[in-house]
Amino acid sequence: MRILAIIVTFIILPTLPPFSAGYFGMRLAAQNSDEDALFIRKIYDAALTQSLSYPWLSDMCKKIGGRLSGSPQATRAVQYTRLMMDTTGFLTRLQPCMVPRWVRGEKEIVKIMTSKKSGGLNLRCLAIGNSVGTGPKGITAEVIEVKSLDEVDNLGEKVKGKIVFYNRPMDRKQIQTFMAYGGAGDQRRSGASRAAKYGALGVLVRSLSTELDDRPHTGALVYDEKYPKIPAICISTNDAEKLSKVIYTEGSNIPGVIGVKGGVKVYIKSNCQMLPEVESHNVIAEIRGSEFPDEVIVVGGHLDSWDVAQGAHDDGAGCVQSMDVLNLMKRIGYKPKRTIRCVLFMNEENGLKGGLKYAEEAKANATEKHIFAIESDAGGFSPRGISFDAEGDSFANKFKKVSDWQGLLQPYGLDFSKGGSGADIGPMKPMKFLMAGLRPDSQRYFDFHHTEFDRIEYVNRRELELGSAAMTALIFLIDKYGM
Repeated sequence: MRILAIIVTFIILPTLPPFSAGYFGMRLAAQNSDEDALFIRKIYDAALTQSLSYPWLSDMCKKIGGRLSGSPQATRAVQYTRLMMDTTGFLTRLQPCMVPRWVRGEKEIVKIMTSKKSGGLNLRCLAIGNSVGTGPKGITAEVIEVKSLDEVDNLGEKVKGKIVFYNRPMDRKQIQTFMAYGGAGDQRRSGASRAAKYGALGVLVRSLSTELDDRPHTGALVYDEKYPKIPAICISTNDAEKLSKVIYTEGSNIPGVIGVKGGVKVYIKSNCQMLPEVESHNVIAEIRGSEFPDEVIVVGGHLDSWDVAQGAHDDGAGCVQSMDVLNLMKRIGYKPKRTIRCVLFMNEENGLKGGLKYAEEAKANATEKHIFAIESDAGGFSPRGISFDAEGDSFANKFKKVSDWQGLLQPYGLDFSKGGSGADIGPMKPMKFLMAGLRPDSQRYFDFHHTEFDRIEYVNRRELELGSAAMTALIFLIDKYGM
């Protein structure tokens, strides 16, 4: 940016008439760009030397652990993060919301029962979040492999009394792994109800990962209330391959169905259940704006995580990065014009109740105007870009405005793109302001996502801090120039 200022000052400006509007406009733009570049460098320097994101995340992971909504650990996380932001000097409050209380219970079992070579083979598994259990005796039934929900529709009544095995891998050809995740996620999310529609007793789902490994992945399902609720369990990708091989080498053709084999039986047992809703909270902290306090800029992540690990990347990283935005602004002595608000949302994983509650109250608050929101919920890896989203005809103009700043952040490896923002801020989309999502390098994310390996040991401190800096830099620009 200093080079840009030199070019404008010594090459372009002399060609313009002295004292013309263009002359002063370009000179001011060059000065602002130079000042902004220097200030953003200051933000990054602070992030890499004074960030609190990693110690905050370490404490949350090691002292609290998995934080499934409604659990005692989630309550402790609310208390901890509020205390950290309170003692760092920010205005804090809790926003109550009712959340589901799903419990996993004793360890799940999936076992191949009828196999000539592999009888009694145990498969690595995790019940899918929100699933009902099998009951204490478990379920033994013939298993049918499918690749899609449409295949279940085509089979229809032929799945009655059976266990449906969804075995569609994530598409490894996708460079952006979240695209691959989205392309395979319907079998976990909706597979149980689709199979129950035709009388299936339960479902197994291939874990959502780009790798072949022994890590089962949990996640959430949504039951269609029109159909019975049947148990759903994920198995690791390696074990999905094993089960498929057993089915196709030792099974027999199902009469009238080309290419589908049956005859192999599987035993499944899970002890999960949904308990009554409980009260929990979003954690909110802010720096009030000095000139336009009623204009609000939101930065956030979701505080809840799955129960099987520490929730380090998903989404402890996003929470501490959002907290760190306020911390970095304080460290460098920046006094924002607009209110910068950090929101740690509860219950993104299996209900989105925190995001819905925040949006409900934001829409009803006539004294505030939200102008921008950014969410970090894609892991604590090196930031590669920021994607922008908005509802309505004004998106093009808003995106063009932020695109003009891209050159300020490209030296830090960040590109701007059109795309999604975040699940928790999504319910505010009808308010028609600009939203964004931090986009870290996604190649390793689904090695850890929703598994027992989502732990602090797999988070790199420097990468985490760079994410804090990226969001702080963008929020600085939006605060300075408005939207």
